[in-house]
Amino acid sequence: MLAEAVAAAPVDFRMTRTYRLLVRGKNVNQETLLCTDYLNHFNEIVMLIEMVGSMPECMDDVRTWLPKSYQQHFLDSNFADRDLAILAYDNAPEQHRAPFDRTIDRLNVTVAAAIRDLDAAIVDGAPERIETVAQHAAARLHALIDIAGGIINGQHAVIDQSQIDALMEPGPAPHGDPAI
Repeated sequence: MLAEAVAAAPVDFRMTRTYRLLVRGKNVNQETLLCTDYLNHFNEIVMLIEMVGSMPECMDDVRTWLPKSYQQHFLDSNFADRDLAILAYDNAPEQHRAPFDRTIDRLNVTVAAAIRDLDAAIVDGAPERIETVAQHAAARLHALIDIAGGIINGQHAVIDQSQIDALMEPGPAPHGDPAI
């Protein structure tokens, strides 16, 4: 009976099971087949954005940041199990990978918006405005990184896409400034 169930299972399911065995003891989540190391790519830009609030000259470094795919991040890294992390991602169950990929897309869009908004605030030249824009952008990015981390770690109580969209809706900024 078990042999018949395995034979009837889709090929990708069998690969997922195989990769779950291969990632045991590695820094790849055994359930989701995703790795938190990828979030370092976003943590770096958040740190720079936070610095822009008090040191606008850091904006040059912020502008050089570019999105990287999951695979490219690992190819460019010294991560010990980088090839395994890439293959595991390619075989991650859709129930984890789809919301993860949507969240990463949202992170990339949010970083691009933050860069645009910070550039505009710097042109305006008001230090308080620069700080406010940086803080709001960093808070949104931290929230999305937390969501991505939850997905990676298999937390089933992560928020859904409509809640992510609501989080990203512009809201009124302090001191009567236009929405950020």
